[in-house]
Parts: sequence; C-alpha cells; structure tokens
Amino acid sequence: MAAYANDIEKYGVETEGDGYDNKRPSFVDEGGAVHGESFEYGDSLYAKLQRLAGKLKIEQRGVERVPEDERTDTSYLNVGSMWLACNMVVSSFAIGLLAKSLFYLGFVDAILTVLFFNLLGVIPVAYYSTFGPRFGLRQMVLSRFWFGWWGVKLVAVLNILACIGWSSVNCIVGAQLIHAVNNDVPGFAGIIIIAVCTFFVTLFGYKVVHAYEFWSWIPTFIIFLIILGVFAHSGAFVNIPMGAGTSELGSVLSMGSVVFGFATGWASYSADYTVYQPVTQSRRLVFFSTWLGLIVPLLFTEMLGVAIMSATAIDDGDNRYQEGYDASGTGGLLGAVLFPPLGDFGRFCLVILALSIIANNCPNIYSVALSLQVLSRWTTQRVPRFVWTLVGTCAYVAISIPGYSHFEDVLENFMNCIAYWLAIYEGVSLTDHFLYKRGFGGYRPEIYDRPGKLPPGIAAVFAFCCGVAGAVTGMSQNWWVGPIALHAGEAPYGGDVGFELAFAFAATSYAVTRYFELKIFGR
Repeated sequence: MAAYANDIEKYGVETEGDGYDNKRPSFVDEGGAVHGESFEYGDSLYAKLQRLAGKLKIEQRGVERVPEDERTDTSYLNVGSMWLACNMVVSSFAIGLLAKSLFYLGFVDAILTVLFFNLLGVIPVAYYSTFGPRFGLRQMVLSRFWFGWWGVKLVAVLNILACIGWSSVNCIVGAQLIHAVNNDVPGFAGIIIIAVCTFFVTLFGYKVVHAYEFWSWIPTFIIFLIILGVFAHSGAFVNIPMGAGTSELGSVLSMGSVVFGFATGWASYSADYTVYQPVTQSRRLVFFSTWLGLIVPLLFTEMLGVAIMSATAIDDGDNRYQEGYDASGTGGLLGAVLFPPLGDFGRFCLVILALSIIANNCPNIYSVALSLQVLSRWTTQRVPRFVWTLVGTCAYVAISIPGYSHFEDVLENFMNCIAYWLAIYEGVSLTDHFLYKRGFGGYRPEIYDRPGKLPPGIAAVFAFCCGVAGAVTGMSQNWWVGPIALHAGEAPYGGDVGFELAFAFAATSYAVTRYFELKIFGR
C-alpha cells in the first residue's frame, strides 16, 4: 500500500497501480480530506473484470492521471508513426475524390485547397499532443481546465458522436473496397470484419495501439505507390481546368471545410496518445513529430485521390473509372485502376487497403471509451475502459450498415459538422490557453478531478453557443445554407465558411465572458 499512498500524496489522485488493488478513483483536497470513493471492490463484477484484464495484459487505466514513473514511452517515432498510420489509409484518399464528385473543382485548385486547408487543420492536433507529456492527462480530461467539470460533459458527448461517426465513415469506405474485390460480399460483412479487427487492437490499450500503428502504415504505403505507378502508366489522368468567379469561390471554401474537418478531426483526443511520454520530452519535437506524421500522409493520399478521380472525366463512351465509381464508390474506382493491369494481385492490394481502415479506426474506438468515462463518476468507477470499447464498436457498426448505401452525402455532412464543432472547441481552448493561462505554467494538473476548483464553465458554454451561431450563419449544407454562406459563393448553395465563423465567434465571446467569470468566481 506504500505505492498507493505515495500516488495520492504525489499526484492528488489514486492511480490504478497494477490493476489488482481494486480501488475507485479518489482525490485528497488541500486540507487533507479524501473525496470520492476509495474502498475495496471485493468480488464485484467490476473487480472481476479488472482482474481478468490484468491477467490478459489489458490496459486498465482509464481517465486517471498517468503517474510520472509510468511514463516510459520516450520514442518520438511512436508519436509520428501513430498519426502516419492513421492517415495513410483509404479514408484519406476518399476525401480527395470529393473535389470533383461533389464540388466540381479542377485539378490545380483542388490540389491547392488540399494543401492549404490541411496545413491549417493539423496545427491544433500537433499542439494539443504536447499537453500529454506535460500533464499525463487525456484530452477530454484536459478540457476540464477550459470547459469546467460540467461543461466538459457537453464536449465529451460531441466527441463520442465524432468518434463513432468517424468509425462509421471509415468502415463504409473499407466495405466498399471489399465489395469491389468480390461483389458477393455484402457491405455489412465488410463492415463487421473491419470492426472486429479494430476492437481486438483497441481492447488491449495504449501500448498495443501504438505497436500496431508503428508498422501498419508500411504495406499501405507500398500499395499506394503501386496505385500511383499503375495510374501514371495508364495515361488516364485528365488536367481538369480550374473554375472562376463566385462559383469557384464557393466550391473551394466548401471543399476546404471538408479537408479541414478531416485534418483537425484528431484534435479532441490528440493528447490521449502522448500521456505515457515523460514530462522531460521536448515539446517542439513532440509537436514536429505529430505534425510530420499528419501532413505527409494527408497530402499524399488526398492529392492522389484528386488525380485519380480526374480519370472519370474521360469522355470516350466507355469510361471504366466512372463505371467503377458508380458501382462501388472508392473501391470501384481503385478497382478500375488496379484490376485490368494487375488482375488478382490488384484484388489483393484492395483487400490490404480495406484492412488499413483498422489503423484509422483504432484512435477513434480507443478514445471513445475515455470520453464515455468523462461523462460521470459512474461511467469511470463502475465500467472499465475496455468494456466501453465494446459498446462503442457496437454503436458504429449499427450506424455504418444503413449508411453504406449513401456514403457521399454522409461523408460531406459529417466532415463539415466535425469542422464546425472542433473549430468551436479550438476557439475556446486556445483562447484560454494563450490569453488567460498564458501557456503551460497556468495549469494546476493536481485539481483535474476537483469540481470546486475547476473553472465554472459558464463562459465556455456560452462561447460554445456563440460558436454554434457562427457556424449556422456560415454553413452550406443541402438542408441549410446560412445567410453569410450565401454571399461566399454562387446561389443557391454559396460557400461554406462555417468553421471559420465558428472559431471567430467562440474565441471572441470567450475572451470577453471569461474575464467576468474570473472576476465573479475567481477560478
């Protein structure tokens, strides 16, 4: 019990140790009083599950702070390869296809849109990753310092929806590839195959996820190079001319919103994958490792998607690229590239690409469990992290199967909504971090589980609502076009400036209201 007592004294929170002490999280306030529950579970179901997890070497820690003596992951390659594998996948490739299929962009303007909006989107992800080594806290737990104990629950719910939504979108892409290889395999079968494989990787936790991501990008990258070589040799590339005028403006802004949403989509759980890095790690190197791991695969795969999708513009009366895309979406298009020249080897390549979705879904399903634990003491203390992993898996499978038949609309709407809410999240958190906390020195990580010492969250929730108002005025969707969006492009759809306005509205309103909140509450 000496180690347990030292944990409380050193970190202000009871940690899990080896998983066999069967304690519930608690904390000790500055007066020495113990809060929360701290007693033996005995033979409860929770205790039995945790003991089983210990025997199977499953990570038992959930949202509790990682003690410094357990932060033994010193590899910057682990940080970079994590994001390299997550984005060197067919889902990223599918984003590039939308430039022509939904937004009617030419080749050069699509490439430039992919470049600049990705450069913008990855910055918050790389920056939040530096919080993990400094504090040993998960991203949603860190968010308590900006949104407060109660306000963060709103953010956690949105993050849960985002994780499940990401996983659903990714699974549909993978299932399309499997269907393109064998038309007798229905979409739901491909979805289930990918979901089960993802579950078994995420079940074991942080170390296994990192180990899988460290290597999984290599075969995927090789296959993308094969696709690039085969397509370049085919001569099917079409340099679709750039548009002009307000129509072009609207298309670039709307495509940019989708690209930004995909790139910045990791921001709400980026610190989850650096919490086992020691506090001595260089913040600059953590930032650069994350940035490089993100930007390289995003630009490569999305630009490749833009180039290959141009082949659907060939007007010869028998366009196998367009026919493949119409028949099975992303999988059909890649099949049109690979099958005629490579035959069965081309089918093998598509199967490997379909399984690359596992790498993309692992962070989503690992982090959805942590977000669920942030919702209440009960979800933390009564249900182990790995059980929530199973719940999240079942949820996104249930969404993916009916969404399989109308993937493009699901993808566009989902990416845009991701961009909106994460822009609000970034507007609030970055404003607080730089304006009020004045950097990392303004945090007291030992109070992460003390509701009475965290910010009230009133200013953050108000700013979030203002951000929503900004998004509504600037969004351009099939079901709603905001008044500002109408002026950012050609009627009736205009151009999507929702995430830009969401960030601006949230950051500005938070900067003002947080001042008064501090004056009134002092915290």
